[in-house]
Amino acid sequence: MSGITDLLNSDMGKELVSSISQKTGIDASQATNVVSSGLPALMGAMQNNLSSADGASGLLSALTSGKHDGSILDNLGGFLNGGDFSDGSKILGHVLGGNQDTMVQGLSSKTGVDSSIISKILPMLAPIVMGYLGKQTKSKGVSNSSDLGGMLGGLLGGSGGNSILTSVLDQNGDGKLDVSDAMSALSGKKKGGLAGLLGGLFGKK
Repeated sequence: MSGITDLLNSDMGKELVSSISQKTGIDASQATNVVSSGLPALMGAMQNNLSSADGASGLLSALTSGKHDGSILDNLGGFLNGGDFSDGSKILGHVLGGNQDTMVQGLSSKTGVDSSIISKILPMLAPIVMGYLGKQTKSKGVSNSSDLGGMLGGLLGGSGGNSILTSVLDQNGDGKLDVSDAMSALSGKKKGGLAGLLGGLFGKK
């Protein structure tokens, strides 16, 4: 696929943008910007969690528990219209920890959307990302943190030590992937790998 635009033009992408626009009062263009920036940022933060044993085991457990089995993608409208995003807030707490405000402010600066609105949107996006990753975890038979790291790297389009994950997310060149890298990745540079991943999330090839 050619990029984020194709993703957001898919039926599911349009449904997501439309629902977020209706629920928050922002226009479709702003909602598009938040979604196309927020999803890669969340993926970067989840990948970063694998750098610690506790973070890796926690993410693996969440993805293999059966709760995030991908069914959310089959009824996206039902989830978004249901109005209960408490699970998304819990996911953000686990994934971002004390960096949640940093991501909110970064996305607000990037998109021009008020931080209070970003804070409402991220809990909507987090379960969608987890559902997709849970579905991939099951289909690929991932059972340990090493396999999970390999899966995430593969989904981001990388291979071996030259993973696109590093080239996209390690924007500050320190050899580690952190929230500052994830936010820098939103600058729009070298986003093809992430666009491909997100295209898979929305059923695009």
